[in-house]
Amino acid sequence: MAARGRQVENMVMLIILSSMLRVPIRADPETKLLYYQCDYSPSSNATRFERILNAALASVVKEVGAYGFATAEEDASTGTATDSVFVLAQCRKDKSPADCVDCIKVAGNKARSCASESCKAYYDGCYLRYENHNFSDTYTDATHRAFCGQANAPDSSSFSATGRTLISDLCTATPLIKDYFAADTRQGPSNTTIYGLAFCLSSIQRNSCQDCLKTAQENIIKCFPRSDGRAIDAGCYLRYDSKPFFPSNATTYLTPFLPTVKGKASSVKSIIIGVVGGGFLVCLITCLLLLRKQMMQKGQKKGEIEGATELRGPENFDFKALKKATNNFDQANKLGEGGFGEVFKGTLKTGKVVAVKKLTLGRSAFATSEFESEVKLISNVHHRNLVRLLGCCRQGQERLLIYEYMPNSSLDRILYGKNKKLLSWKERFNIILGTARGLAYLHEEFHVCIIHRDIKSSNILLDDNFQAKIADFGLARLLPNDKSHISTRFAGTLGYTAPEYATRGKLTEKVDTYSFGVVVLEIVSGRKCIDLKQPPHMQYLLQWVWSLYEDNKVLEVVESGNQMEGYSEEEVMRVINLALQCIQASVSHRPSMSEVVTILLSNDEIDFQKPLQPALVDGESLAYGTPSYQSNATITGTLSAR
Repeated sequence: MAARGRQVENMVMLIILSSMLRVPIRADPETKLLYYQCDYSPSSNATRFERILNAALASVVKEVGAYGFATAEEDASTGTATDSVFVLAQCRKDKSPADCVDCIKVAGNKARSCASESCKAYYDGCYLRYENHNFSDTYTDATHRAFCGQANAPDSSSFSATGRTLISDLCTATPLIKDYFAADTRQGPSNTTIYGLAFCLSSIQRNSCQDCLKTAQENIIKCFPRSDGRAIDAGCYLRYDSKPFFPSNATTYLTPFLPTVKGKASSVKSIIIGVVGGGFLVCLITCLLLLRKQMMQKGQKKGEIEGATELRGPENFDFKALKKATNNFDQANKLGEGGFGEVFKGTLKTGKVVAVKKLTLGRSAFATSEFESEVKLISNVHHRNLVRLLGCCRQGQERLLIYEYMPNSSLDRILYGKNKKLLSWKERFNIILGTARGLAYLHEEFHVCIIHRDIKSSNILLDDNFQAKIADFGLARLLPNDKSHISTRFAGTLGYTAPEYATRGKLTEKVDTYSFGVVVLEIVSGRKCIDLKQPPHMQYLLQWVWSLYEDNKVLEVVESGNQMEGYSEEEVMRVINLALQCIQASVSHRPSMSEVVTILLSNDEIDFQKPLQPALVDGESLAYGTPSYQSNATITGTLSAR
């Protein structure tokens, strides 16, 4: 009995370790719609039911990111009439919080279109259901079914045999795992890998999870020898594929949860002990390496540490080291110049290439404590679509910021500069999506809302893979506050800036949304937002696009030659429509950046409202240093609400 108890303890420890090591990676919310059911049930008051449904959906969207699972129950009673709604939302456990929220938002929009008291929406990345009663313990119903791919796998018989074994093991192990989630791979024929994943709703019992997956298994094995298949039921999801569809760190060690063959129990026990012992050894070695690295770093000069670590703030670089790295800020090393200063390419003694920005801010902005506080905040912003701030330097009145270096320069140079490159539609779309994700993070996901204020093509940098990274975010916070009637110091660029900010200093996140819409049109067209070398009717990009939109010729915006890169007109039209939504004159009618990301990732048809004509800042005499000179600005279009 004691040995049996130790075996259970070891298994529990392994489960905990497995859960700790499975860290979701921001990748893809997987909003492919698998199944949608909308059952009409008459409501005593449709308007009241819609109101409580919207409240419940908003509640699960708010909560689901934290745990990947959320429920909400709302009711409204008037006299003898009572309406109630119960909503359940769950994401796959390998989904990051941001991807989970994105998927549930798409599902919520789909559910709202049902206009009934019963709805189910199954996606690859998440599941959402609502009813007028509590159904949280329901695990099977008539919706159970399989979805099989079109193509057969190579070496069909061997692939099928390996795949069935993987599915069987997943269905056996998943109910025994704490969070009802398992993902694993098996080596198939001809060195191919088969990927499999299973999960159950967090709200059902273990035996219900077993029964649900048993039905799903019976359905999905009918898909073999197809190269991919899925099975769904009210309480579970099962999938296999010849291609990877979950991150490698989501893989589950299944052996402890599978029945042992007679005579091999001791070997399984040895494996468990070995894994736990090995994990302890890895942790010990890692700690020793970190300690050694820390001791080595104490002897280094300030400027030679590659970058700041999270929660430490920016690294303080040595000014002399930066002068040497940039060859005394030689113009030959100059990468560019913007509203906040010049940027130089520098090579540290370690060989690491960095970008050094010499700030040109007013003296009043150089209070040491204020500067350090703001730079520390910026340095702790980490996102794959934001240029990382590695450190800073203070030398007298000099203030320098050190960033990671982007080898493909800025978007404006790729679109219409000396380094012009004809981007494929896929590359353009990924840049648009990456920029949207970066802004959504700054606005809603970082613990402090950061409004960029100066989104433009030259502030979107590109890495080796042409992945978009937003630069100069947070720098406007270093500007001194304007003490006049204008609520905030202006920081913007003609052509990109929202009219309410350019003329009245009114600053909200929707200022960035407007600028993003302008950049999107630049990416689609390959043109500058203002180009006086063009024919008169094409000099102002927004004006030209709007005229084409009104004439139902908006696809003429697409850069010549891009049609050969395999894009779909439907997707391009969606992106252009989205851009027009972003540049509307009315601030309230522009989408938030998180909504923009959801729309870009959605596979469903989007029913856009017809946008109003954008308000265009059309005056070259606009004094952008102080928005109080608003009388010099010419605004065309409408600034009134709908």
